[in-house]
Amino acid sequence: MRYKKISLAILLASSMLAGCAPSPPKLYQWGSYEEQVYAMYTDPGKVPVETQLQNLEMDYQNIRANNGAVPPGFHAHLGYLYFQVGKTDQALQSFATEKSLFPESTVYMDRLIARVKPQ
Repeated sequence: MRYKKISLAILLASSMLAGCAPSPPKLYQWGSYEEQVYAMYTDPGKVPVETQLQNLEMDYQNIRANNGAVPPGFHAHLGYLYFQVGKTDQALQSFATEKSLFPESTVYMDRLIARVKPQ
């Protein structure tokens, strides 16, 4: 009986200590990216493109200031917004950045770059 109590105490103590362990660091810093993409598709036109651009640019600066990494699609979406406001050079740069950070997006980014690039 005494061993059961000791075992139970050890089990309880170890489970409490396991709950205090820090969570692993996040791979990506999302900022407002997810909310903006969701809002853009569920209620198009509600938030002006310029406002979305400002928010994503501010998110990018905050992420970089904290030595974080942007998620996949961040630069592609930023490039799409730049394209919508007529900033073709910045759109192409964002697409190229997405392509370099996430090589699995190469085929898609190459298609977008070919469509955006002036002929």
